[in-house]
Amino acid sequence: MSKAGREVKAAGRPTTIKRFRDEQKKEGAYEYRDRGQQTITLSKIVGSVNRYLDFDSKFRLKKDRPRERLLAIRNIMDKGKPLPPVELYQIKESYFVVDGNHRIAVAKERGFNEINARVIEFLPSRGTAENILYRDRTEFEETTGLRGSINLTEPGQYRNLLRQITQHQRYLQEQAGTDVPFKAAAEDWFNTIYRPLAAIVEKADLLAFFPKRTVSDLCAYISVHQWDRSHTRTFGSMIDRTITRNMEEFRKNMKNIEENDYPEMLREITVFVLINISAKGESQILDRLFALDEVREVHSVHGSIDVIAKLVLTRNLVSSDAEVISRYVQKNIRHIPGVLSTQTLIPGLSKIKK
Repeated sequence: MSKAGREVKAAGRPTTIKRFRDEQKKEGAYEYRDRGQQTITLSKIVGSVNRYLDFDSKFRLKKDRPRERLLAIRNIMDKGKPLPPVELYQIKESYFVVDGNHRIAVAKERGFNEINARVIEFLPSRGTAENILYRDRTEFEETTGLRGSINLTEPGQYRNLLRQITQHQRYLQEQAGTDVPFKAAAEDWFNTIYRPLAAIVEKADLLAFFPKRTVSDLCAYISVHQWDRSHTRTFGSMIDRTITRNMEEFRKNMKNIEENDYPEMLREITVFVLINISAKGESQILDRLFALDEVREVHSVHGSIDVIAKLVLTRNLVSSDAEVISRYVQKNIRHIPGVLSTQTLIPGLSKIKK
């Protein structure tokens, strides 16, 4: 085994930072782009191009390596003197040092969070779905300037959003009677269309029904079906009224609304729960029921039913009343010791005297 192999695998765990060429080969990352100067989070700098044997896995210079350069960098940083940007290679979310290994080591040692760097990104091959998605996101961010703002998990959806931005660019140009740069149109689309839609999706708690998806996924799905494909799929009455069939109409409706004023995507449900209980411990059961926030009234009654409880529940507009009620009763009422059975009633037409 080579010296590098011995160092990396000693004691069954890495003892050096990562080697760029290993990651490059693994990802098939040979196509590259100059990303210019950026501010990079230090925790994402995980390896080196040429000095990977000189630093341990926490980017600390090993004791048997010359320390003059490290001490000089410490002295400069401690005096607050500026240093030139480091040079990094990027593969996906990881960065590798081309020049500036000692600067990185001291910055991490001093507890810095970020560092200025010139970045060359090596793009992974399209061999896996993960890499296809990464390249899609990279192309989207480079084209729109919306870096780190939209996180999709399905390949192809970034192209759908690019088409929406292109349509929005044409609309803005028609309204202004002049050319609108694509990145300016993208920023306007993000602020006046995507962000309001994302706020509605978040307030509707749609992610609870799609645990492996993101808000961006749901925004893309809803917007493509509503605006690009004109499908008749419904998402709940309030969502259907708010998210119109036309993207620019939606933008017009939402443009001047503050985020806190977006429609609340919840509605109240009044429900009566008829409960049979064991005779023993009736008082304690009534107390347990009345302590629940959603329970407004509890009545002990005579007849075939022992207890009637009035509840007010809330649901988002993509859940059915039956789903919400069943889930709540099962979780909060049926598990109370002494509760034998339950039956739920949802009022239709109601008249209430004040």
